[in-house]
Amino acid sequence: MTRVTIIGATTWGNTLASLISAKGEAVRVWAKSPEQAASLQGKYPGERMLFSADPSFVAENCEVAIFAVPAQSVRRAARLFAGRLDNSAVLASAAKGLEAATGKRMTEVLVEETGRKSSNGLAVISGPNLSGEINSGLPAVTVVASHEYRTAEQLADLISSSSFSVYTSPDVKGVELCGALKNVIALGAGMSDGLKLGSNAKAALVTVGWQEVTGLGRNMGADENTFMSFAGLGDLVTTCISPLSRNYHAGYELAGGKPLAEVLAGMSNVVEGVDTTRATHLLATRINYPMPLMEAIYRVLIGELEPAGIKRFFLNGHTSAAI
Repeated sequence: MTRVTIIGATTWGNTLASLISAKGEAVRVWAKSPEQAASLQGKYPGERMLFSADPSFVAENCEVAIFAVPAQSVRRAARLFAGRLDNSAVLASAAKGLEAATGKRMTEVLVEETGRKSSNGLAVISGPNLSGEINSGLPAVTVVASHEYRTAEQLADLISSSSFSVYTSPDVKGVELCGALKNVIALGAGMSDGLKLGSNAKAALVTVGWQEVTGLGRNMGADENTFMSFAGLGDLVTTCISPLSRNYHAGYELAGGKPLAEVLAGMSNVVEGVDTTRATHLLATRINYPMPLMEAIYRVLIGELEPAGIKRFFLNGHTSAAI
């Protein structure tokens, strides 16, 4: 039996905990408050899933720790658990985002805050994964990426089920970039639909956006094939077409004229694409890599461009578009 800790009693964190506990493994889930822990314990009764707001209890004898908090909270959570997790424990990120203030990927943040000397024993979980569908037993796939084959296989065995297939990859950087940057494109896709531009226009936006993302990944040393995988194209499709996508919904609302603050205030869950858009702007500027469409989406978020202004970045012969 493997002692597993889920750091973050989020929708996705609880889904992962359910998948793991269904295989007979013991799972402790860190909640943000005793009240949340008690509420969730009543929703998930049984001895295999234990919710607690005590980080020391949750981390005790942990062999695998999965960080399932929002991306902008990963650093704080990693700092809280750094002295409580054994150096031999596998650390995995299930957050899909880049740190807004630094542009860093989540595994980079984990290495910094936990004092790991390398990325060994680190992994990332990412793919087209809508929790509601997985909780209902509908078929789905995901990708576990790690530089160590054994680490990826261990995590894959923990979370896989008859309806949840898990693939492995050595391309940690590529899988993380895919999971984060598809959220930015989903904001744009929502804007396109909110502007009632039609399916043809949305297809153009998604295509141009993904070309920009793939180029950035290639420039940063990621495997270009990853961007056509379940972690890349698969997750992109789900996020850009599903009404369950928070990022798509936020973009749709922005196109309707609502200010960003009002849109976010009306949503119960974190819209990862907003902070990731800021991080993408920072990252692209830092390495001097042109991403015109992604930059346009960023300008909409900060109020420098009306949503309708994004049209010219994917409908007027965008220079990065392949023929």
